[in-house]
Amino acid sequence: MIKSIGILLIAVAILWIEVPPLLEKKYKKELLVFSILLVIGLGLSITLALEKPIPNPLDLLTFIFKPLDDVISLLLK
Repeated sequence: MIKSIGILLIAVAILWIEVPPLLEKKYKKELLVFSILLVIGLGLSITLALEKPIPNPLDLLTFIFKPLDDVISLLLK
């Protein structure tokens, strides 16, 4: 729990430093991308701090493309 709070405090510090210049220069798209990446990183960091397993992205790709591979293999035989 303490680790999660520390990670959140660091994220707030990053927001406090990075967001005002983006707003001053009216970089809306950059702010959106920055926010998305920060949320993803924050989620992964908290997950690791709580010692929960993070799924491998390649497992998702295998799940998606394995049936397609099977169909193509059957068609080429």
